[in-house]
Amino acid sequence: MDSETERPGSRVRPLDAVERRVLGVLIEKGKTTPEAYPLSLNAIITGCNQKNNRDPLMNVDEDQVGRALETLRAAGVVAEIYGSGRVPRYRHYGYEWFGGIEKEDLSILAELLLRGEQSEGDLRGRASRMDPIADLQILRTKLDGLAERGLIIWLSPPGRGRVLTHGLLPEEKLEKVRAKLGVAGQSFPAGASEPVPAPTGGFDDDQEDDEDDAATVAVPRPAASVAVPPSAPSIALAALVEKIAALEGEVAALRSRLDALESALGN
Repeated sequence: MDSETERPGSRVRPLDAVERRVLGVLIEKGKTTPEAYPLSLNAIITGCNQKNNRDPLMNVDEDQVGRALETLRAAGVVAEIYGSGRVPRYRHYGYEWFGGIEKEDLSILAELLLRGEQSEGDLRGRASRMDPIADLQILRTKLDGLAERGLIIWLSPPGRGRVLTHGLLPEEKLEKVRAKLGVAGQSFPAGASEPVPAPTGGFDDDQEDDEDDAATVAVPRPAASVAVPPSAPSIALAALVEKIAALEGEVAALRSRLDALESALGN
């Protein structure tokens, strides 16, 4: 039986770049290659430096990963364990550390830790290689819950292609990400659903341009409004995007398993 040297229990805190990569790798490999989990130090280094499903690419060494593991252990999100061999292995306590989240939530956070900011459409396909997420509506429900906990941050307003990141970035790093996206100093609402277009007409210029007005005026819809269905090309394009995202997830899962096999053969 494995003997564990520490248990979880610390609060979530911002993580530096190597800590984020190490935690993301532990969660990812625990889900995609459970037969090789918990991971040895060498396997974690390989996972951190692999070329697929990583952004940015890194070239961390044993000292850097060792330090990250020590600080993550002190935070209560990683544990060092010993099995039948003498080589220590490492596991994560992500479910507990993040406050009892569900498996899809942890896959979402792992993908954000491994790749940083991305659109919700890309995120769904990539996270689905760890735990299936059937469609964007299900993903958005999950994202709403994570946003309420402060575990994800929206980097653009509601709408198609909305961009987000995880909530574990140090404040200075988060501001750099916002500056890169051209939204420095801005924050966006937590709701993940796409906005309902505002009715046209009935506003004077003062009402339309007054961004400081805290009151929201409800404008009734015309009584004889007619819903216009989306065009066939739009539907076909949306279906194609979904299929491409699913295929990307499957390819990424196969690459992850191949990396794990190569790592196991190299140990």
